[in-house]
Amino acid sequence: MASFALTIVRHGETRYNKEKLLQGQGVDEPLSEVGFKQAEAAGKFLSSVKFTHVFSSDLIRAKQTACTIMKHNSHSEGIEITYDPRLRERKYGIAEGRPLGELKTMAKQSGEQCPSYTPPGGETLDQVRARAKDFFEFLCQLVLDEASTRDQSGLGASGREKMLNVDLSPFANQDSETPPDGPGNNDVTLDANILLVSHGAYMRNWIKYFVEDLHFTFPPDLKKSRELSVSPNTGISHFIISLKPGERSIPNIRCVCINRHDHLADINADTSHYVV
Repeated sequence: MASFALTIVRHGETRYNKEKLLQGQGVDEPLSEVGFKQAEAAGKFLSSVKFTHVFSSDLIRAKQTACTIMKHNSHSEGIEITYDPRLRERKYGIAEGRPLGELKTMAKQSGEQCPSYTPPGGETLDQVRARAKDFFEFLCQLVLDEASTRDQSGLGASGREKMLNVDLSPFANQDSETPPDGPGNNDVTLDANILLVSHGAYMRNWIKYFVEDLHFTFPPDLKKSRELSVSPNTGISHFIISLKPGERSIPNIRCVCINRHDHLADINADTSHYVV
């Protein structure tokens, strides 16, 4: 058995987010002043988390967010950020750079609705989910391979360089009515602790992949309206993933928080931007 923590963070606000213009992949807009403040706040919230791997979309808004987060991390020495195009936002084709309202109009004229509508030159939701699936399977195999290497080195399970006594309480969702229950929910032993910085529509499809393909269900104490909503800028979600090596079994996924954004309480910005 191998396990890892997965923290997923949406990038900070850009000017396009604020003006409700679609970015997708073709508009590589940097963070706004507010976006940097949001990334700083997320970095301070995650400052004591000891990540073993950090991955980010290779679009500048995500790269700047990941760099800002790790700048504040007290365990960042020796940790490199890997930029991967599989983590890019959904491609919106001819709708990129246009107001969100135009995308909705295009969808209506085609007899469809957002977000299922695909503009000419854009990615379908199935294509985005395929990217999410590919990257998640890559992470799972990475953790299994590293755990196997440690075992083969003669360290054995008891001697693995694990992340001991990882405290989940900082991630407990602000919407939870009760604290995490069950054994090992406050402190867990992990093989890896992974940070992933990506984009709103991509992250939403990642969660839908968890729910629809991997049969993941959210804890009942999390607000239902937040489960599959688009994350606010620098919203934080945290999961614990358990894997069985040598089997094609569905991984066990536990959600500690989803789209958490209380670290933004002191920032004067609308954190509900849908626009990607």
